[in-house]
Amino acid sequence: MKLEEPETSEKASIWHNIKENTLTMGIAIAIALVIRIFIAEPRYIPSESMYPTLFIGDRLVIEKVSYNFNSVQRGDIIVFQPPQQLQVQGYEPNQAFIKRAIATAGETVKVEDGIVYVNDRPLTENYIAQLPNYNLIPVTVPQGKLFVMGDNRNNSNDSHIWGFLPEDNIIGRAVFRFWPLNRIGNV
Repeated sequence: MKLEEPETSEKASIWHNIKENTLTMGIAIAIALVIRIFIAEPRYIPSESMYPTLFIGDRLVIEKVSYNFNSVQRGDIIVFQPPQQLQVQGYEPNQAFIKRAIATAGETVKVEDGIVYVNDRPLTENYIAQLPNYNLIPVTVPQGKLFVMGDNRNNSNDSHIWGFLPEDNIIGRAVFRFWPLNRIGNV
């Protein structure tokens, strides 16, 4: 009976460990990619357009699944790719925007004397920075589109400027703030 030399056995064990660790790392990366592409992804807030709800530098989890089964609801904070109107102005197609859904298909929006109305009913908006200092004539949201606004109404590049958002541009819904730690929680 011939015994294996310790050096050969040690080399085989090292290669076995390397293969095992590489496989584990590959599976972990694949799972992370699937989650990021199809389920959820982190995003940060680059501007004051959603102040006071979201601050510059806030980090959020954006979930991507629910809108496959449910419609956008008024008040949802959504992340989306810029519509064609903004791309013409120089925004990149992969640049993400974040705004609040104000009206859905078939609803009529207007802004008058600092109040946002949907279907002639004033919205109760305890989340805005200040009342809008502009008026908007009544517009009806077409099928497959949304009307979105930032919570910082007077400092937001939103539907009152560039029009309706195609629902196909939606990336997902903001659900959770994970940074900064002192403001961690649901959005």
